[in-house]
Amino acid sequence: MDQPSPVPPAVPSETGPARVFAQAGHGVRVEWGPVGAERLAGEVACLVVVDVLSFTTSVTVAVEAGTRVFPYRWRDESAAVFAEQVGAALAVGRRAVSEVSPWSLSPAALRRAPFTPRLVLPSPNGSAIAAAAGDDVTVVAASLRNATAVGQWLSAHGYGTVEHPVGVIAAGERWPDGSLRPALEDLLGAGAVIAELLALGGELPSPEAAMAAVAFTGTPDPAAAVTSSSSGRELGEGGFADDVAVATELNVSHVVPVLTDGAFVGVG
Repeated sequence: MDQPSPVPPAVPSETGPARVFAQAGHGVRVEWGPVGAERLAGEVACLVVVDVLSFTTSVTVAVEAGTRVFPYRWRDESAAVFAEQVGAALAVGRRAVSEVSPWSLSPAALRRAPFTPRLVLPSPNGSAIAAAAGDDVTVVAASLRNATAVGQWLSAHGYGTVEHPVGVIAAGERWPDGSLRPALEDLLGAGAVIAELLALGGELPSPEAAMAAVAFTGTPDPAAAVTSSSSGRELGEGGFADDVAVATELNVSHVVPVLTDGAFVGVG
């Protein structure tokens, strides 16, 4: 794969903070977290959610099995009410998995769990980003497992041009005070999607998007980098190394989960 240019060509000046921070004029853009998603959602034709550890990785695992995955942004009592409303099983926290509730945000647990046709997957990061997109933009779930498939799908559907821009949202994590913690795994996941899209003709990436692509293409061993990152070590030392192993299965999945009628459904 050709490495994208780290410095994209200049674009005509756009005035106003809203346009500047939406990276207006670029065909491929990148931002962080739910606030970044809100900033780009009204300015792009497609929003790609990247939450490698572990929301979008779990979405790919579930959708591969034929499950419709309903994102839900709150992990509280209201999630159970929502699951009942949509007739779906409810994913619980990693440490709350049981025979009665075998589904969780853990992709390794999802692989072991029995099939369910509909699943509510609460996540304050990935689900919140999907919710921030609104109803007027296509939303896709990407991870390191399906980055190439997502890039190919975006290109085939005409996204990533100045006329039909795509915004790739790296979810990041949260510090204890609730502020955003940029996370290496999501930078690499976003960069993997962007690098593939640019290799297939994506137009005029913003400097932020170009740098994300270079971060991925310039990393000799993305799996090792994620495993030894802060997020990877946190999960590994907490007893969930299997989740990191699943999340770093680079490009093993050909499924592209697209948000359709409130649920992610595989189209690849």
